[in-house]
Amino acid sequence: MSSQDRMNTASQPPVADDDEPDEWDKRIEKTGCAEENMRLTDCYAVKRDWRICADEVRKDITE
Repeated sequence: MSSQDRMNTASQPPVADDDEPDEWDKRIEKTGCAEENMRLTDCYAVKRDWRICADEVRKDITE
């Protein structure tokens, strides 16, 4: 690790390791679509194209 990398890492605030659902997660859970939202979000993280991911979610709805 370079000295620049260490400086960048040191200046970032620590990330809390929190498994509790936040307000966003609670709202999604209330809709009844939390599983679909998770699949859509995971798909987008991999494929980076909402159009492809939307088709995957639609398949589940129509089946």
